[in-house]
Amino acid sequence: MSIQNKERPIEKIEVPNVMKAAVMNKPFDIEIKEVAVPKVLGEEVLVKVMAVGVCGSDIHYYEHGKIGRYVVEKPIILGHECAGIVAEVGENVTKVKVGDRVAIEPGITCGRCDYCKEGRYNLCPDVQFLATPPVDGAFVQYIKHREDFLFPIPDDLSFEEASLVEPFSVGIHAAKRSKLQPGSTVAIMGMGPVGLTAIAAVKAFGAAKIIVTDLEANRLEAAKKLGATHVINVLENDPNEEIFNITNGKGVDVAFETAGNPKALKSALQAVKRGGKMAIIGLPPQDEIGLNVPLIADNELDIFGVFRYSNTYPQGIEFLQLKSTDLKSLITDRYSLEETKAAMERARLNKKASLKVIVYPNGIIEE
Repeated sequence: MSIQNKERPIEKIEVPNVMKAAVMNKPFDIEIKEVAVPKVLGEEVLVKVMAVGVCGSDIHYYEHGKIGRYVVEKPIILGHECAGIVAEVGENVTKVKVGDRVAIEPGITCGRCDYCKEGRYNLCPDVQFLATPPVDGAFVQYIKHREDFLFPIPDDLSFEEASLVEPFSVGIHAAKRSKLQPGSTVAIMGMGPVGLTAIAAVKAFGAAKIIVTDLEANRLEAAKKLGATHVINVLENDPNEEIFNITNGKGVDVAFETAGNPKALKSALQAVKRGGKMAIIGLPPQDEIGLNVPLIADNELDIFGVFRYSNTYPQGIEFLQLKSTDLKSLITDRYSLEETKAAMERARLNKKASLKVIVYPNGIIEE
């Protein structure tokens, strides 16, 4: 399916010399500053940022100043789930024009290494990923990005939804990695934003039964709206007992672990049928977790690591364009750029009620 955009004439967007940015000076310290608007050359594009989702990684940097080997050593701009309007283009840009509405894939890769050439560019060692130190992110009014990581979006897709293509892509990539087949039974452990968008992904790939687990009632309710066929509150029921009851003792074809929780990881492994598959998406706080090796070997279980995504944005936009995949219900909180610190605090502290927090760098919009 092609993107159906109304043909719009190339227009000039008045771009200022300075812009506002939400800069994290150190953990828990976000300050609105005026910074220079970047200049674009060659294949670079300037995008007027219209919507940015607050991600769990943003919250982790905000709280702890690091994620694994990535350490915040100087002031940084967070935010990487984003969409906007093309404001200026470099002299070699051919794929987009001023006025185009675009989703921004946040990782710019080298395009030359073996991983890039194999199509697994998410493994590129030289990737420049928005809001991953030392690279600044999208809590700004304008951002510079290379044109091959911009994807036009249809006129009836909101900027908010387009920003959610980023977490949605993680589930799409996991479905591809695990070779998910139509009619499959899938379990997803953890109903944070990535787990919730993973429901939409496996549904789009044709999963027949989608079993999800979490400990928050509001997240399980959101999961139902997105297409989960069975929800399990782990505070009330043993998830593996419930999964085996639902599957008549067989287990699921594929399990996704999205919570980054050691117990959820072990539960996902135990939920998989003989010859089944598990995708590890969430990152636990510790590097090493004991797993039942005889269970893995005796049942010939396939285990897939999932790191971000590659070649998913066009498919994600198509799924959203079909309208059978509706992620708008995930958006619970809206903040202006000046309120970025409040947005981070909301996402950090209000897990019982907030699902996806959106920041609007150029003003809150009604779409």
